[in-house]
Amino acid sequence: MTEFVLVAGAWLGSWAWDEVVPQLRAAGHGAHALTLSGLADKQGVPAGQQTHVQDIVDEVERLDLRDVVLVGHSYSGIPVGQAAERIGDRLARVVFVDSNVPTDGESFVSGWWEGPAKLEASIAGNGGFWAPLTAADYDGQGLTDEQIARIVGSTPHPGASLAEPAVLTRPLGELPATYIKCLLDGVEPSDDVAELLTSKHWRLVEMDTGHWPMFSQPTELARIFLEAAGE
Repeated sequence: MTEFVLVAGAWLGSWAWDEVVPQLRAAGHGAHALTLSGLADKQGVPAGQQTHVQDIVDEVERLDLRDVVLVGHSYSGIPVGQAAERIGDRLARVVFVDSNVPTDGESFVSGWWEGPAKLEASIAGNGGFWAPLTAADYDGQGLTDEQIARIVGSTPHPGASLAEPAVLTRPLGELPATYIKCLLDGVEPSDDVAELLTSKHWRLVEMDTGHWPMFSQPTELARIFLEAAGE
């Protein structure tokens, strides 16, 4: 039996996986959706990026999970990628869902596509938090109005977790990994992901949907997770 540990991206909590978890459990596997410190039901808890890495490691160890598939969506690919090497032989595979990936010594902010200064200014102007997206920001991502309404109003994301650098002790390409690229959010993986995909341990799966497939295509996403677990 595979044990899935699911970590959603910025602003979101464990609730983001509500339509995915039952499908993994119905297939006979364990499924554990995790809320990171400072978000959703853990709002107000101070959190840097290493706090988030430890949140994930602690969950795996607290539940004594084995044959673990760690799933990281969006921002959470960064702490998930670090946690993956720290749980040792408990790890079966990592699945990155249209996510950022950690680079040793680099942060989420340092790799921001519009340049670090713009994101830093946004966080500083919002009291040290990254403000959630507005409804208009979800246009063109394959989401219904009802799904967008559910996501809007998520938790402001703790800025410290975005500014703190990642810490890796070995090349990320050595981990067994599946990268899911959501095509409505851009058809090509970022340069760092493209380089990792040249590793024999990584494989690419494409989804014809937007950046939040746990809402837009939960059944197809669950199917891909189950397939990844079998590799």
